[in-house]
Amino acid sequence: MPHIQRLAPEDARENASWDAFVMAHPKATFFHRAAWQRILRGSFRHDTHYLYVENGGRISGVLPLAHVKSLLFGSSLTSLPFAVYGGVVADDAESAQALVQEAQRLARSLGVAHLELRNLERTQPEWPAQDLYVTFRKAILPDEEANMLAIPRKQRAMVRKGIKNGLTSALDDGVDRFFSLYADNVHRHGTPALPRRYFEALRREFGRDCEVLSVSAPDGRLLSSVLSFYFGDEVLPYYAGDDEAARELAANDFKYWELMRRSCERGLKTFDYGRSKQGTGSYAFKKNWGFEPTPLHYEYCLYKRDAVPQNNPSNARYKLLIEAWRRMPIGLANWLGPFVVRSLG
Repeated sequence: MPHIQRLAPEDARENASWDAFVMAHPKATFFHRAAWQRILRGSFRHDTHYLYVENGGRISGVLPLAHVKSLLFGSSLTSLPFAVYGGVVADDAESAQALVQEAQRLARSLGVAHLELRNLERTQPEWPAQDLYVTFRKAILPDEEANMLAIPRKQRAMVRKGIKNGLTSALDDGVDRFFSLYADNVHRHGTPALPRRYFEALRREFGRDCEVLSVSAPDGRLLSSVLSFYFGDEVLPYYAGDDEAARELAANDFKYWELMRRSCERGLKTFDYGRSKQGTGSYAFKKNWGFEPTPLHYEYCLYKRDAVPQNNPSNARYKLLIEAWRRMPIGLANWLGPFVVRSLG
């Protein structure tokens, strides 16, 4: 039978073996990397349970889990909070089954309301699933001009507008410029900001695989910024922020084009535009770039719930809270936000 073990956060040798498995597996993602365990513990104080199967002295499957405890939203065991992808990655069905069974046993022992696996593919057809989210992924062509021409005409005109406006892009050493735009952006949308220390931890843990690209006007004014992850031959723009003047100057469009252009120069193969909720502005924006949505399969084993949780801004019950957050002074929102957002994941 497969032997299940837990990854020690500070054991460099175990972490290296885990990451070697993840980097080599075709179905693994950036969010399966071992460093996420230290980030979730350090930035959000979540208990983590990184399970792996060992067969014949080698890893044959992994399942990263975090225990999110919240007075507002209940208790859950999730793979993985703050990640769009997660779930089991295994070489064989026996290893995968052993990991799911251990996760269920762990969920019952912790007394959580539900166990959640955020999969790219359906793996537990008997479990209820969330069909709210899709992901957008597209091949990066080997030629810069080919990538430009692959953008639909109207969206391509916006990119060219940004170029004509004399916008420039640069890689940032830190997260300060990015965070100022990001925090203001999410505040305008009525949602709490993740803490600055979280973004600092991402840069520290992932090094060159976590990058900030910022766009400025000809006069040097900061307009737009994006924090991206790199995994294998993929780029994943994951967190972003824009000044209110960005739309008029097409800075947001220019930003993603610059990221795509730079990724093409680096020889990357896939542009992962990430998760969006169906029917939202971000969903439409990504469609306008010529990306086609692919459903995400978030599967739930329910213990103390009758239905799949809906802890997202589309839930009508949070409408008043969102409006109140928009009216809150941004200084207060940035101070209070980390206490709230750690429970959302």
